[in-house]
Amino acid sequence: MALSISSSAGASARTGQDTRPDMSLKRKRVRHRWKVLGFLSPWLIGFSVFFGYPLIATVYFSFMHYNQIKSPTFVGLKNWKYVLEQMPLFGPALWNTIWLVVVMVALRVVFGLGIGLLVTKIKTGVGFFRTAFYLPYLAPPVAATVAFVFLLNPSTGPVDQVLGWVGIHGPTWFNDPHWAKPSLVLLSLWGIGDLMVIFMASLLDVPKEQYEAADLDGAGAWTKFRFVTWPSITPIVLFAVVTGVVQTMQYYTQALVAGKIASGVSIGPGSVVQPGYPDHSTLTVPQLVYQLGFQNFNTGAACVLSLVLFVIAMAVTLLLMRKGAGLIPAED
Repeated sequence: MALSISSSAGASARTGQDTRPDMSLKRKRVRHRWKVLGFLSPWLIGFSVFFGYPLIATVYFSFMHYNQIKSPTFVGLKNWKYVLEQMPLFGPALWNTIWLVVVMVALRVVFGLGIGLLVTKIKTGVGFFRTAFYLPYLAPPVAATVAFVFLLNPSTGPVDQVLGWVGIHGPTWFNDPHWAKPSLVLLSLWGIGDLMVIFMASLLDVPKEQYEAADLDGAGAWTKFRFVTWPSITPIVLFAVVTGVVQTMQYYTQALVAGKIASGVSIGPGSVVQPGYPDHSTLTVPQLVYQLGFQNFNTGAACVLSLVLFVIAMAVTLLLMRKGAGLIPAED
């Protein structure tokens, strides 16, 4: 009897000794998780306040009739049907936005890469050329757009005057529906300094030993760029394309300012100017969102447009990331 009692007591003691390490390990894990959440809390709070809640609110108001004065009322899919089927400016605005995304992003990447290659090859006065190419990027968007509109003015602008000296009759630029978007592309290429710096850093990071080995093999300039430079800078090119698509999807300030200045309409306190001059050729989806939400007080339709733009941007970004991942060489 005594033997059985002592054996059971020893078993319970061993069980207690076995459970104590398990309990302490669980407590350590809980404390570790709370530490991780504490370090992540600034990002989690910012994500919830500035992205999560606005996204949920946008989805909510897309099914409501809300003029920012009266309480919202549920209308179902009426806002979606109005935007996708009945709004006459949705098609031109979406087309202009997609056109700017395709043309502007492609030319900015190519031009920025070309300027980066040029600057890295210059041996004398490299500091001056780096500064000269980067300074236009520092100009405020509104000031740069106003200056560009005056430079490309068809009657008094110096660009058309210089073209006239060599016998070329320049277009009307921002006053021509066919030239308004290319003029905005020229403006974006003028401020190419951000991409130049990014590409210049990536080009300088390419191992020189690979260039030396290519020279020993008798490789030319194009062969070295294709098999040495391009594989090394592919992740940077993908980054430039993805960020360029996201930024151009939100293209607003330059197109709006250029249209207002080129139209010649005096802008004063309380004045409302319809965006998209001339003939809705510079109208983008963000401008249409602002017009619906803050000029026409049609918050539901503005939220629908915002969601459509968000879905398109996410789809294009995911497609680029998926296709671009296959172009990035795997590390050994």
